[in-house]
Amino acid sequence: MTPDLTREKILQAAAAEIHRQGFQAASIAHILASTGLTKGALYHHFPSKQALGLAVVDEVIRKGLEERLLNPLREANEPLDTLLAYMDNRIRELTDDAFELGCPLNNLVQEMSPIDEAFKTHLDHILHAWQVVIEQALNKGQTQNRIRQDVDCKAAALFIVSAWEGCWGMAKNRQSAQTFRSCMAQLSQFVLSLAPAA
Repeated sequence: MTPDLTREKILQAAAAEIHRQGFQAASIAHILASTGLTKGALYHHFPSKQALGLAVVDEVIRKGLEERLLNPLREANEPLDTLLAYMDNRIRELTDDAFELGCPLNNLVQEMSPIDEAFKTHLDHILHAWQVVIEQALNKGQTQNRIRQDVDCKAAALFIVSAWEGCWGMAKNRQSAQTFRSCMAQLSQFVLSLAPAA
């Protein structure tokens, strides 16, 4: 196995373990057992458990959000349509089992931001990037006369990201896709309410 493949295998196993157990309870032994690799191989690529956790944040969680949502929004000619379509897909596609463990980003924000400055910084970079991309989508919507000119796009983007993660938290607590659907449907209505009056 090449060094790059070894590193990626460790990252994916660590992401799964952290999602299941949280970072603090995540077990290096479990990660190694699931990969069949040695402790030396892991520490060759990641000098500490914290370094491994931060790599999961940057290279798994952030990369996933970039690929699924942020890059399509950046590249869209009609970003509001792209955003609303993505939200609608999430409403329709996610089932109860998707909420057993919750959102990996949300979980780590709740667990690690209050106690670890490095995690807080890395997680905030993701949340800030998400907010900026939503703000840019709303700004483009204003130039296309699809968002009212009086809308504060920065504040609206902060609200959208915060509410989105709140929907995940409520759905995890209730172990309920229906809770997520209801919450996200209201968030979609908020985005639609930003349009100029017909």
